[in-house]
Amino acid sequence: MIRMTEPSKITAVPDHQPAAGGIAARARASVGPKYLSGLNPEQREAVETLDGPVLVLAGAGTGKTRVLTTRIAHILSQGRARPAEILSVTFTNKAAREMKHRLGQMLGHAVEGMPWLGTFHSIGGRILRTHAELAQLKSNFTVLDVDDQVRLLKQLLQAENIDEKRWPARMLAGLIDGWKNRGLMPSQVPSGEAAMFANGKGGKLYASYQERLKILNAADFGDLLLENIRIFREHPDILRQYQQRFKFILVDEYQDTNVAQYLWLRLLSQAPSSAKAVIPGRLEEPTPESSSESDDRDSGSAPSAHPGMTAATASLTKNICCVGDDDQSIYGWRGAEVDNILRFEHDFPGAKVIRLERNYRSTGHILAAASHLIAHNEGRLGKTLRTEDQDGEKVTVTGSWDSEEEARGIGEEIEQLQRQGEKLNEIAILVRASYQMREFEDRFVTLGLPYRVIGGPRFYERAEIRDALAYLRVINSPADDLAFERIVNTPKRGLGDATVQMLHDHARKRRIPLFEAARAVVETDELKPKARGSLRDLITQFDRWRAQCEVTAHTDLAQIVLDESGYTEMWQKDRSADAAGRLENLKELVRSMEEFENLQGFLEHISLVMDREGGAEDDAVSLMTLHSAKGLEFDNVFLPGWEEGLFPSQRTLDEQGRAGLEEERRLGHVGLTRARRRAKIYFATNRRIHGTWSTTIPSRFLDELPAANVEITESKGGSAWGGTGGYGASRFDDMEAFGSSYSTPGWQRAQANRNRGGRSGGFEEEAATFSSTSSAGPDFGSFSSRRRGPLTIEGELVAKSTGTTSEFSLSDRVFHQKFGYGRVTKIDGNKLTIAFDKAGEKKVVDSFVQRA
Repeated sequence: MIRMTEPSKITAVPDHQPAAGGIAARARASVGPKYLSGLNPEQREAVETLDGPVLVLAGAGTGKTRVLTTRIAHILSQGRARPAEILSVTFTNKAAREMKHRLGQMLGHAVEGMPWLGTFHSIGGRILRTHAELAQLKSNFTVLDVDDQVRLLKQLLQAENIDEKRWPARMLAGLIDGWKNRGLMPSQVPSGEAAMFANGKGGKLYASYQERLKILNAADFGDLLLENIRIFREHPDILRQYQQRFKFILVDEYQDTNVAQYLWLRLLSQAPSSAKAVIPGRLEEPTPESSSESDDRDSGSAPSAHPGMTAATASLTKNICCVGDDDQSIYGWRGAEVDNILRFEHDFPGAKVIRLERNYRSTGHILAAASHLIAHNEGRLGKTLRTEDQDGEKVTVTGSWDSEEEARGIGEEIEQLQRQGEKLNEIAILVRASYQMREFEDRFVTLGLPYRVIGGPRFYERAEIRDALAYLRVINSPADDLAFERIVNTPKRGLGDATVQMLHDHARKRRIPLFEAARAVVETDELKPKARGSLRDLITQFDRWRAQCEVTAHTDLAQIVLDESGYTEMWQKDRSADAAGRLENLKELVRSMEEFENLQGFLEHISLVMDREGGAEDDAVSLMTLHSAKGLEFDNVFLPGWEEGLFPSQRTLDEQGRAGLEEERRLGHVGLTRARRRAKIYFATNRRIHGTWSTTIPSRFLDELPAANVEITESKGGSAWGGTGGYGASRFDDMEAFGSSYSTPGWQRAQANRNRGGRSGGFEEEAATFSSTSSAGPDFGSFSSRRRGPLTIEGELVAKSTGTTSEFSLSDRVFHQKFGYGRVTKIDGNKLTIAFDKAGEKKVVDSFVQRA
């Protein structure tokens, strides 16, 4: 080829690459590039071993990203490949951007011309657009998001006369996504799995869905790899083209690959000469009967290769380097196969395995505890993290009486760390289940501690919680238009946008709230009978709930509202993966109301929680699940909820057995290795699970920690749990007056509102009464009577007009947009009875008519 150097000069550049062991290559290596400085021996070996298959087992905090990036820089600087000849696959766009940025810093100039550095799906999408016609698509095909995918599936269900309520489209979308993650085309779905949906119609619907996608010139996320695999298998010449193009393949986070990603990589990683021999064979995801996730994993035997991959064909491979950590494979629930990394040496005979075990993040005690814990897993390649730094503080294990005390104790410790000069940004709380966050959020608001939730919305910002709160807000304040509009058609009641717009129009003209506008409209003929009946039923429900609010505990009322409104049933019928979690969050919401005197006090508290806004740059405690914490690190990490049933998760154990237990243990390993200086584990003796108090036992993982690296401490949350053995004194034994120690604005407003409500005594007066009676034995009856006096409800609930006077008179000629012309025959406040020329006699609200 010819390279232009100066306008007057032309320099010929040879096409050949320097031999791996040639003099030029050795001379260049002796120069010692700057990017190699600072690497430890294992890291340098991983960077410089360029020939053949390489597996870099990189433990937490061992610098795997640096190794992967430096390896690319080394390939480029040594002239072993051009940027466009390197396939570098990551799992996130953020990781790809960071890799390019680091490469630019290492090489001293921006790295351009690396079109094959990106995520699996972005690269798969690029290949598919190039060969779209082979997938019956055009190159400008659309990639559907989840909402569009579900909408399309709903149309297919309707065409097949399948009840969407019984067999939700979202459930089918999850099944299809799982099949695509395993590389299964419609014809390859096992009959037993196809029978899981709509009485055996799952496979047919999958095929119909794929056909419909072709007609729409569209693909979903899973197709970006699935269609690649099909094209490669059916067109060996195209596969050979890409095999020749990529001289080096690098893969990050290999332990998180699913079957489709594995098959895609295996096809591309074969030497071009092997393509013709392998493609006609069966190269697909094993059926459940032959899958390694059943026999191999349960028996403890060595994992087997995927069908179609023989030792003879696997040996014909190019320079592939996979970087990963089998001890951090925690995404099995979304299709990741840890066996992919465990079988690497089987898939690539002669592969070199390089272990990165020197940790640059955590102290000695933390690493020892994490390594000892993960050593109990049988399905792992094995490595032991070590550090050359000091041992630091031991991992602490603290027991508390219940989850509330656990939250108080952690709050106290965080405040103490803050007083010692620790930044809140360097403190994280990692929970196993999202519903655990609620108590910490409430506690932080009380303490005034800034916090952020990573990987999801804060508890009170979740959609199901906002919906439930909207119902309660309308009960508390019928004039809350925003809350009423949110739930007027949730669950579905046949009240669409047109109905809501009609209510808005009437409310705006009459200057009344939406709820009162709805009450007026249901007494007329404005709406169709079905919509009018649904809206009337909803208003009747709210009137009943508002009356019950005076005589029913607010916690009981919340449960009644969720049940009678159909909201709980809506999520019970939803078969999506997150439905169970949403139901748990609703139960946690009801439980959280117990600590408040009434509904208004609780809603006051919520306004405080929701009012807190802060940017990502603010100093704040990080709150997240263990799954969301992967890849992050903090100086101080709190790990609450280490109890059997919660962690390890009982649902995971029931569904996956020993494989599930090992993934839970890997999750614990990930949690511990997020900590640089301090790791603090908590467990509670009592916890509310699914709305019921349960006495829990400490997690089995605690007994798997090394005693030499762990310290047992006492809770700082006003412990009633005898950390040294025995239960000690209850925190209620020493009860004096119920003197309020709360000083938050929300608490003060709640107190003021209660006093304005006409109650004779304040909270302190009630406490004094209770304190005086408790000396002779607590009289709970007299205390409860002081808290809620006898109530007398008089009068009757009737449908009536808003009390306004209409501007129209009897016999006025009027025009209505829907019913046409007519004459007023009766007036009741703002309601008119009109004899329409064509529609007959109708009741309407006067704001919807005009003089003719």
